[in-house]
Amino acid sequence: MTQSTSMQTVLTHFLPSYKQHNRLSPSQNKVCYAIGACRTEVLGGQYVHCDQCDFVQHRYHSCRNRHCPKCQYHATQQWCEQQRQQVLPVNYFHVVFTLPHELNPWVQCHADVIYRGLFQSVWRTIQRFGQDPKRLNGNMGMTAVLHTWGQNLSQHVHLHCLIPGGALSYDQQQWHTAKSNYLFPVKALSRHFRGAMVSELRRAYQCGKLHRLCVEDVEQVLSQLMAHEWVVYSKAYLKKAETIVRYLGRYTHKIALSDSRIMNIKDDQVTFHYKDYRDNKDKCMPLDGEEFIRRFLMHVLPNGFMRIRHYGFLSNRSRRQKLDTIRSCLHSPVVPVMTDEPTAERLQISNMACPCPKCKAGRLQIRYEIPPKHIKGEVTTLA
Repeated sequence: MTQSTSMQTVLTHFLPSYKQHNRLSPSQNKVCYAIGACRTEVLGGQYVHCDQCDFVQHRYHSCRNRHCPKCQYHATQQWCEQQRQQVLPVNYFHVVFTLPHELNPWVQCHADVIYRGLFQSVWRTIQRFGQDPKRLNGNMGMTAVLHTWGQNLSQHVHLHCLIPGGALSYDQQQWHTAKSNYLFPVKALSRHFRGAMVSELRRAYQCGKLHRLCVEDVEQVLSQLMAHEWVVYSKAYLKKAETIVRYLGRYTHKIALSDSRIMNIKDDQVTFHYKDYRDNKDKCMPLDGEEFIRRFLMHVLPNGFMRIRHYGFLSNRSRRQKLDTIRSCLHSPVVPVMTDEPTAERLQISNMACPCPKCKAGRLQIRYEIPPKHIKGEVTTLA
């Protein structure tokens, strides 16, 4: 039987049987519970009514889990609003660093170590090229976002980097503008990134951080990795601030699969559509329900892992001061800093004064709060 679907529906149908054959990690179990409880009576909510007509509605709270397909829109909007004030009047570059698929088994065993090594290796590569006297001869900035998936939910670990096209001189008196439309030579970036990442992995193994791997596999895989080119992609620069912010929003809070891509559940299979970049066509893929859940859960991040990171003059510690310095070098007006309070207040007002979907003229008012429904054996706190 074909029916409308969402990730919540898929988990309701197939998660019990999946648990019989597979063991969930604490992180995966928390994500599954959060998605299943999202916008249901489990989390409680509000009973609202229209101040102009007889419309009433139960509005349940969202789980706000970063892996939930239903909970990313407002987080994206709020994040983008905060980023608009940080955009510099310079060209920006979109660079993507991809891990070879030979490392996918390592990621499944030691995701936290591999992901941290990826961030560190990419930043060291960009920093090294930016500090080269023959290139930009200064300090650079970078915003990096981790993605672990391909369009078909396969494991495809890569780092999206948005980089301002230039560097701040060491004396902080000049801005050195990037002169090419690809920032740095891609082949040179690829080889330096390869060397940095392999060295990071070898060092992590020697320190005992990759203890689930045996020494023969480590040496064999690392030797194979050094024998071929790694994939680094650099896109032409972006000039408009709004385009840059849209890029940021597109990659920061995106998850492995949105509900809109899930087509149906039929004959114990989940069908979803994806884009095949090899021929640039949209296609459909049917998967067994348990296999679908397995692929989705591969992309659950370790607890507390930050997949959005800022480096250089964009780091949280010095960003405000460094951006003002760069704008001064570029003779650009300083943008006033917005605090989080007005943004949160606007979001709250927006939620409180939602227009009535029936009469279109009234506003929905909260009549009373609906307490969370406690389920025996379950934890309803989804921090």
